[in-house]
Amino acid sequence: MATKRPEVLLLVGMSGAGRSASSNVFEDLGYYVIENLPPDLVESVVESNDVAESNRQLVLTVDARDGLAQDELNRSLDRLSQSGVLTRVIYLDADTESLIERYEENRRPHPMGQESLSQSVKMERDLLKPIRELADLVIDTTDMNVHELRKRIIEGFQGEATNQDLKISVTSFGFKNGSPRDADLVLDVRFLPNPHWREELRSSTGQSPMVRNYVLSFEDAQVFLDKAKDLIEFLLPRFTSEGKSYVGIAIGCTGGKHRSVVMTEEVGNWLKNDGKDAVIIHRDMKEA
Repeated sequence: MATKRPEVLLLVGMSGAGRSASSNVFEDLGYYVIENLPPDLVESVVESNDVAESNRQLVLTVDARDGLAQDELNRSLDRLSQSGVLTRVIYLDADTESLIERYEENRRPHPMGQESLSQSVKMERDLLKPIRELADLVIDTTDMNVHELRKRIIEGFQGEATNQDLKISVTSFGFKNGSPRDADLVLDVRFLPNPHWREELRSSTGQSPMVRNYVLSFEDAQVFLDKAKDLIEFLLPRFTSEGKSYVGIAIGCTGGKHRSVVMTEEVGNWLKNDGKDAVIIHRDMKEA
C-alpha cells in the first residue's frame, strides 16, 4: 500500500451543484473543512494548518470564477505539490436546466446576477471552464438528490486517509436512462442476449446466479471480459501517470438490470481480487 501523503481536496464548481452539501459529507467523514476560501489564501491556510507535517486531511471550497484567481490557484497548487502536499481538485457540475430548477425552487438570487437565471448559469459555466478542465474528478449531480450525492462521496472517499492508491468505480447502468456523465470509460454490452426475454429470468437481476450463469454462458461474454480486462490493464497505469486519482468505468445495457450488472460484478470483483481499490455501483438495477 502507498505511503500516506498529506492531502488537500479543493471543491469547486457551479453554484447550485452541491458544494455545500458535499462539504457537510466530508466533515462527517472526518475531514477538516473550510468553506468559501479565496484562491489567494489557499497556500497560507494549508501552511497554517501544518498539513505537510500533521498529515491532516483538509477540504477547501474555493470560488475560482475570476481569471486572476484561477492563475493564483494554479500557482498555489504547483507550490503545494512541490512541498509534498497532495492536492486534488473536485469539480461539482450539473446541467443548466437542473441548476435553474434548483435556484427557482429555493428562490435565491444567482451570484452572477444577470438578467435571467439561464444567462447567469451560462456566464458562470464559461468562467469556470478552465478549472473544470484541470479537475481530477468531475461529479455531475444532475440526476442526484442530496442523499445520492452523499452516497457518491462516501463511496469514493471513505477510508481515503489511509489509502492514496488509484480509486476506481465500476458502475452498471441502462442506456435508456443515459450514460453516467462522469465516466472515463463506457462499455456497451447490449450485443449480448437479453435475459429480459426469458420469462424465468425477467424479474431477477444480474446479481441472481441464474441470470449470471445465463449471461456468462455465451462465448461473446467471455471474449468481452477478456478484452475489457486487457483494455483496463492497459489504461490504469496511463491514467495514473497522467495524474488521475479516480477512474470511472461504466458498463451499460438497455435497462441496467441484467447484462450490465453481471459484467460490472465480474469486472469490479476482478479489480478487487487484483488488489485494486474498486467499488461496484448499480445505478439503475432497482429502477429497471
